[in-house]
Amino acid sequence: MLYLLALVGLVTLIVLMWKAFGPDPSTRTPVSGVRGPDDDPEFLWNVNQQTRRKRTEGPDVPPTDTST
Repeated sequence: MLYLLALVGLVTLIVLMWKAFGPDPSTRTPVSGVRGPDDDPEFLWNVNQQTRRKRTEGPDVPPTDTST
């Protein structure tokens, strides 16, 4: 039982020393992950332009012939 307590104390001491003197997390550069299309400003701008263009041009469906 004494060895178990000594082991727990040693692990605790190692963790505390690592937190106190380990690498500084504020100096790490943030890793920029892959951006999806819904996070890309250029993609969103293009989608917005296409939507506006479709609204101003009207529907893409040709008129149907209802004379018969």
